[in-house]
Amino acid sequence: MSQSTAPQSSMMEEIARVVDYQQGWATVEVELKSACNHCASSENCGTSTIAKAFSVKTQRFSLPADKPCQEGDLLKVGLPESVIIKAAALVYLLPLLGLFVFATFGHILALGLDINTNTSAMVFAVIGASIAWIIGKRLAAKLEAQASPVIIAYLGQEVGVISANHG
Repeated sequence: MSQSTAPQSSMMEEIARVVDYQQGWATVEVELKSACNHCASSENCGTSTIAKAFSVKTQRFSLPADKPCQEGDLLKVGLPESVIIKAAALVYLLPLLGLFVFATFGHILALGLDINTNTSAMVFAVIGASIAWIIGKRLAAKLEAQASPVIIAYLGQEVGVISANHG
């Protein structure tokens, strides 16, 4: 019988293209993809049509590389899924919490001041959700900044690409 090893943390993986390599650091570019074009309804979907109209966006960042890379090399990079999930929870769930807490506070305050409870609750809910959203975005940005991507695999040059320098 073989012993099982401890499960590794799950990684979100992307293919990145090296745009520069300096002293053990690879600067890579990753295309940010939309969720559109991945479901069976993409041909008949208005959202998919709108998403196709906008250009593909890219993100650049540098990460340590164990071995030298050349411009144009492809790398498989990964970021722990736990970081993505925590950041998403901060950005989506914290504003909901702020909405409910501030709406309750606005309702109770309106009862004490003998004013319209619905209006007060709605105004405070918007304020609470906005404040919590700003805080959530800042915390998520700090969380993501602390978790740097890692190189999972060196994939070499893309097949079929002719460099301007070689031809």
